[in-house]
Amino acid sequence: MPSLAVLLAICLAAFWLAHRVYGRWLARRFGLDGAASTPAHVHRDGEDFEPTPRFYLLGQHFSAISAAGPILGPILAATQFGWQPAFWWIVLGCIFIGSMHDFAALVGSVRHGACSIAEIVQRYLNRRSYAAFVLYIWLALVLVIVAFTDATASAFVTALDVAVPGADGQRVAVDGAGVASSSMLYLGLSLAMGLVVRFLRPPLWLVTLVFVPLVGVAIWLGPTLPLRFVADGPIPNLHWAWAILAYCGVASVLPVWLLLQPRGYLGGFFLYLTLGGGLLGLFLMQPQTEWPSFTGFTSGNGQTLVPFLFITIACGACSGFHGLVCSGTTSKQIDRETDAHLVGYGGMLLEGVVALLALACVMMLAPGSELSRASADKVFGVGVGSFLHQLGVPLQFAVTFGMLAFATFVYDTLDVATRLARYLFTEFTGWKSRLGGAVGTFVTLALPAYFVAQTVTGADGKAIPAYRVIWPLFGSINQLLAGLTLVGLSLWLARSQKGLALRAAVGAPMVFMMAMTMTALVQQIRGAQNGALLAVAVVLLALAAWITVEAVLSLWRGRPGGAASAR
Repeated sequence: MPSLAVLLAICLAAFWLAHRVYGRWLARRFGLDGAASTPAHVHRDGEDFEPTPRFYLLGQHFSAISAAGPILGPILAATQFGWQPAFWWIVLGCIFIGSMHDFAALVGSVRHGACSIAEIVQRYLNRRSYAAFVLYIWLALVLVIVAFTDATASAFVTALDVAVPGADGQRVAVDGAGVASSSMLYLGLSLAMGLVVRFLRPPLWLVTLVFVPLVGVAIWLGPTLPLRFVADGPIPNLHWAWAILAYCGVASVLPVWLLLQPRGYLGGFFLYLTLGGGLLGLFLMQPQTEWPSFTGFTSGNGQTLVPFLFITIACGACSGFHGLVCSGTTSKQIDRETDAHLVGYGGMLLEGVVALLALACVMMLAPGSELSRASADKVFGVGVGSFLHQLGVPLQFAVTFGMLAFATFVYDTLDVATRLARYLFTEFTGWKSRLGGAVGTFVTLALPAYFVAQTVTGADGKAIPAYRVIWPLFGSINQLLAGLTLVGLSLWLARSQKGLALRAAVGAPMVFMMAMTMTALVQQIRGAQNGALLAVAVVLLALAAWITVEAVLSLWRGRPGGAASAR
């Protein structure tokens, strides 16, 4: 069996080389200009538009895009098809599709005044396609908010008791209430840091030296102050879910300097420590791969390797949600155009490392072992904890750290998704006042607040959250959004007469992603046994087909519509 350490070392070298070579090539082709005025400067308002140093922004961007996807997807795909198909899709997809997608979406938005990808589609197609795209994106964001709210709330009320690999059979118990306390302390630190940076203006190195270690204190202190908020009835995490949605509503309208930027910076460092410590501990542990490398072209639930591998693993290889972050919050904070190389292309490569670390957590498991039957968040938390334990970190703290890392990945994405939905609402309606933003936030969160409280009866007769009925569509929705983002960017590149090489670098992944995701949606429609799932799938497929046909016709004629192109 190949050594995990050797495989990951090769991948890290490939990612570094991709950033140095392919990323720089893309930067030259896009003609990034460090002297050009960016929207963060042109529209600076201290709330949404705020020039941000690139390393500060990288941490925020990385924590925003790194949700549950790069953890859940690789682990789920490895259990369905074996680790090797997942491994190669993460590495090659991240380098040539995902990182390029994020980079291009960020540059495209910056060049168009930090507008959304939907607005770019309107500029080069028409209002009809724009309306269809906005509806598609909004529905996708609502599903993200519902699902990630449930995932975070569940992490706050569930307990873990399992043997830790590589720890001589030691068992560890982690209480979700302690993770909840650590999360609340982490948010409090973020607010305090935002106020300190804004009004005291200390050097960034000093802020980092003070506040990053305090995150470790929060992790240590949380389990000693467990925060229990369990509801009666079939949904024990309901009260937490509503509390998290209320937080999202407030956080999404706060100025970016108060919460979004400092929380993202701290979250980024937390995730850097997770990656760095996890990888270093893995290299010291030197585990062998025990999980099967390939289990067949069809999974146990009847899904085929093609196209469902590319749908199951979204974040970590390519994700449409990233395009929303790039064109929603990040493009409003880019200080210089040239920063897009590190933030856009480099940020996605970091997420690829997260996906590989998550994959490593399942690769070292023996089939049929206790942990192999656990949920993906527990596989990741215990796996990362076992790696950190190799560095001398106490086992209990290490596993708690790993579990909080998962919660942080998800938590940091929630209010960003809500903020993005607010941007869409105000952009579409033209109602850009504070009241318009508040209304947009309320409308966006009303549906998640309703759906987290609804249940349906599963096949085993037990109540399950109602949104999980349509959750199988999430991968297709997300990846189709990536394809549609590349469609909008291709329209821009065609109109701006960029070189053929750059258009091919965007166009080829566009064709691949559209083919895989539409095929998956059609198969899911044919196999749908639930009316809600069928209805949502048909609506989304119709919206995507509408935009695609109009875009193809426009490109075929060679005369994309709209006003004059951005450079």
